[in-house]
Amino acid sequence: MIVLHNARLIDGNGGEPVPDATVQIADGTIAYAGPSSGAPAVEDDHAPVAVDLQGNTVCPGFFDVHVHMSLPGTKGSPIMAAMVPPSYRYFQLIDRLKATVEAGVTTVRDLMGVDVGVRDAVAHGLIEGPRLLVADRMLSQTGGHADFHAPSGVDGTGIIGGSLVDTPDEARLRARELLREGVDVIKVASSGGVSSPSDDPDWLGAREELVAALVEEAANYGGRPVAAHAIGLAGITAAVKAGVRSIEHGYALTDELRKEMVERGQYLVPTLLETLHPDTATPQAVAKSTKWHEIAQASIRASVEAGVKIAVGTDAGLVPDHGTNLQEIGLLVKHGGMTPMQAIVAGTRTSAELCGVDSTLGTLEAGKTADVVVVKGDPSIDADLVGDNENILLVLKEGKTKSNRGGFTV
Repeated sequence: MIVLHNARLIDGNGGEPVPDATVQIADGTIAYAGPSSGAPAVEDDHAPVAVDLQGNTVCPGFFDVHVHMSLPGTKGSPIMAAMVPPSYRYFQLIDRLKATVEAGVTTVRDLMGVDVGVRDAVAHGLIEGPRLLVADRMLSQTGGHADFHAPSGVDGTGIIGGSLVDTPDEARLRARELLREGVDVIKVASSGGVSSPSDDPDWLGAREELVAALVEEAANYGGRPVAAHAIGLAGITAAVKAGVRSIEHGYALTDELRKEMVERGQYLVPTLLETLHPDTATPQAVAKSTKWHEIAQASIRASVEAGVKIAVGTDAGLVPDHGTNLQEIGLLVKHGGMTPMQAIVAGTRTSAELCGVDSTLGTLEAGKTADVVVVKGDPSIDADLVGDNENILLVLKEGKTKSNRGGFTV
């Protein structure tokens, strides 16, 4: 048994931090998390390892529900994927996965680019990284956000991770194929995008009837969710009314659509971190991102105030670097007007609920999986603390140490 003590506890439920707390971990599971005064005695035959956290804060493992592990962030260009064999790209994942989990992100949802084999390789301990939920492919119509045909005639759609479907029946078939492979989520682009070369975020992407077909298929094949890339108003409208589980980006949301999202219980993943720098994936993306990033930062506060459920996602790999993920927490405070505690809940419990794993992850409670992050200082006062990796002192995933910058004896 591992006993973390002399700690401040933020359990992910949104209540006040517990100032003198203990967390007990047995066989990769939380046995107790709460005030030290109420911690049960540990029997001698469990040979506990006591870890003094020196007054720092213990949090649940964080989520990033919108990443692209196959993309390099600022450390390269997506175009380079066409210049190397597929096997080389798998080895590139190793450092990206490691950087992400060492930043305190123990679960990610990859919304285009890696398949179930990468997810399972991490789950089986072949490589280190956060727990993965994968979409594998992003679907759109021809000429939409998943279409990476270049004017030269070169087609990068498959390499990037796109898949083109132009009718509801084609969408159903492709969804069934992906679900047969075992994906955790279906990704569709209902608006144009920033990085794609042939469209614009204002343009309608996959139509409502096509998105609705995907929602129906995903629901019927194990109750899988659908995540919709939707930036402009037409695309957001189609996705909301088709019943997707999450709107990714959602920059042009209106008050009417926010109200409808609240009524439907839909989630917004605002990806603010990607708005800090221009998207340089293509020449077209630079101009588009300048406009839309300003809209994104101005839009999020109204969504928070309307009561839309906010989850934490960053688009890491497209613009942000892997391992910078938790800067999103501070941006939800800065641009969204959240309190630091609300932003932390967005990155833990709410994100776990979006992913359908809240029965085992997202909060520190007895019986849940021991994904634990120790943060230097008090992030309930300063949310930016979690975005600086030097403050991520200890990361446990399923009770096993993944990073130990604090030099604790675990």
